[in-house]
This record gives sequence, C-alpha cells and structure tokens, in this order.
Amino acid sequence: MKKTILAAVFFVASLAVTAQVKTPAASPRATFEQTVGLTEVEIDYSRPSAKGRAVFGDLVPFGKMWRTGANQNSMISFSDDVTVDGKTLKKGKYALFVTPKVDNWEVIFYTDTENWGTPEKFDEAKVAARVNVKPETLNRNVETFTISLNNVDNDFAHLEFAWEKTVAAVKIEVPTKKTAMSNIEKVLAGPTAGDYFSSAQYYYQSNGDIAKALEYVNKATEMTAAKGTPFWYNRLKSQIQAKAGDKKGAIETAKLSLEAAEKAGNSDYVKMNKDSIAEWSKK
Repeated sequence: MKKTILAAVFFVASLAVTAQVKTPAASPRATFEQTVGLTEVEIDYSRPSAKGRAVFGDLVPFGKMWRTGANQNSMISFSDDVTVDGKTLKKGKYALFVTPKVDNWEVIFYTDTENWGTPEKFDEAKVAARVNVKPETLNRNVETFTISLNNVDNDFAHLEFAWEKTVAAVKIEVPTKKTAMSNIEKVLAGPTAGDYFSSAQYYYQSNGDIAKALEYVNKATEMTAAKGTPFWYNRLKSQIQAKAGDKKGAIETAKLSLEAAEKAGNSDYVKMNKDSIAEWSKK
C-alpha cells in the first residue's frame, strides 16, 4: 500500500514539474504579410496596450529611442529593394526603432535585428535609413499599439504606427514597374538555356520522353555554345544520347564534357565522363 501511495506521489510531483501554466501575454505577438505591387512585405512585432496609461510623452518618453512595440525588436522585411524618403533599402530584414517627439518622429531601419528592445550599444553604421515624419492626431483612440501597411498602391504603401490618439506614417516605395518590365521582357524573350537544361534533366531523370529530353538539351547546348557550353550540360546530353541508343554520339559528347571538366579542375565530372566513355565503348 505504501509503495502505491509513494508511486502516486511521485507521479503527481512529476506532473507538477512538467506542467506549464499558460497565461495571456501582456504584449501579444503579431505577424502579417502584405503584397505591395510585386513586393512582399512582412512585419513581426509585439503589441502593448495602453490600459489607461498616457502613452506618448509618458509611457513612451519624447526624445528617447523606443523599441516600437514591446519585447524583442519589431521587424520588417522586404523581398525587393525599396525606397524610403529617397533612400534605398536593400531587400532583407530590419529592426524598427522610433524616437517620438511632439511634432516630429524619427524612424530608423536598423540592420541588426537580434536585440531585446533597443541596442545596448547603438551602432550608426547599422542604420540603413533614417526618416523624419510628422505625427498626426486621430479622432479616435487606439488602445493597442498597431503597425500596419495602408494606402496600398501598385507603387507604394504607408507604413503606419498608431497608438493612443497618434499616428505616424512612412511612405515605402516599391519597384513594381521595374520588376514587371523585367518579367515581361524575360517571358517574351523565351526560355533560357537553364530552362531547357532543367526540362531535359527532368525528362531524363523521370524516365520521360527521351526524344523531348534530347530536343531540350540540344537547345541548351546550342544557346551556350558561343561562350562555351558548361561541362555539366554536355554530361547530361551524353547520358541522354546513350539512353536513346546513340552510344557513338554519347561518347563524342562525353569527350567534350571531359575536356571542359579537366580545364575546370572538376575531378568528379572527369571520373564520371571517363567511366561512361569506357562503358559505352564496350562492344
């Protein structure tokens, strides 16, 4: 009986150790994505609430850098280079810091996103962009701090920070026209050598239409012939030729791949080509 009671006690104790009490976060985390034109923008931040407190000038002092939310860095990322106040922000992820004042907010895009709150030692070299914007007074109260992307257009959107009765916005311009024109020109120009190579590789590896595989790999090698066909292109072509029953042609192509691989110092392709040539030369 005692053993049973002890076992029960140890079982309950183990549950107490492993159990985790879950309670609501004081500043819940929020993550959202927004497509602006052709650019993907993602924002990740924690959202404190006012809870009856005066915010700007009190909870968030004027003239002092703020983490722009709570907990770890508030972050924004862009899939393309964008423009902020005439300054180029390279695609990637940035921490957002704000220094609010009564009539002016300084918004900083910072390359180091691994801080809890503001950086312990601020490094000016990590400032990707610094923008000054004028805050506006809202005719309603925003209880929970909110970062959003509004006034979304093909070419821009406004990054807005809203809390209490204040909102400040930074215009983010995206390269939609440039990206769209590049995509149009690429598509209208037709498939690239790489596209043909990938298609031929798929047909070969999936035991698909070998005639199609040969057609596509021939186009890939023809398109690269002027600048020197990559040895891996000719390696694939030789394999396709051999699979199609043209061992003589496969050997000739493998020799081209072997020569280029030797020049490039790629021992793996040198060995593969030598082994294939020896195999295909057997009668």
